[in-house]
Amino acid sequence: MPPTDTSAHADPAPPPDPDAEDTLDLELPEELVTLIASDAESAGAGTEGSGSPPGETSDLLDQVADWGPVSTPAGVFHLVPVRIERDLTLISRWMNDPAVAEFWRLAGPEDITEGHLRSQLSGDGRSVPCVGLLDGAPMSYWEIYRADLDPLARYYPARPHDTGVHLLIGGPGDRGRGLGRTLLRAVADLALARRPACGRVVAEPDLRNTPSVAAFLGAGFRFSSEVDLPDKRAALMVRDRNLRHLL
Repeated sequence: MPPTDTSAHADPAPPPDPDAEDTLDLELPEELVTLIASDAESAGAGTEGSGSPPGETSDLLDQVADWGPVSTPAGVFHLVPVRIERDLTLISRWMNDPAVAEFWRLAGPEDITEGHLRSQLSGDGRSVPCVGLLDGAPMSYWEIYRADLDPLARYYPARPHDTGVHLLIGGPGDRGRGLGRTLLRAVADLALARRPACGRVVAEPDLRNTPSVAAFLGAGFRFSSEVDLPDKRAALMVRDRNLRHLL
């Protein structure tokens, strides 16, 4: 919004003081001062505790570790932030499945997957890697991230607090029977419920990954556009807060 023009109501300016410093004093509106202070506090919170496990970092994602379990038609589903010592071997095995490796590109020794996980776990909390438990059994890998703070934001009209989702279903036996669709809907709606500032959940599956795109559509996401990312051509999928009861 352009600044309000108050010159028509201002008192005549006093003559310049030749000894005065050449400075400009600005009186900021109270609302702007409050906004700047709020942003500064958020920035400070975003760096506090950097490098801690996701459940102990700042609230960039409103503490995914505390989102809790949710009932779905497939069973009780729970997102649990990754712990390297507990989850690395399982996640690495999933990443080496050819159907997964084609799109995640993390096949190989465990240290490849470990590096990918640690880059998130040692960050500021803007991306939280999780294992998905269905009725207590680990069966999927998730990344819940702040899309508006991610490089993805350079390629689409991001909005503050957009929440992004990456998903892989681990076991071949869990694929092809609608679990992805069911769990994506559950997680997207959980994110919207636990993150009041978030107006939508977004995802960018590879356009070639037809089953993934279909799962997002079945989960109530809408296709927004095609996006050329550095490593793929993606389908930008969006689940809007104000449409979630209709789709």
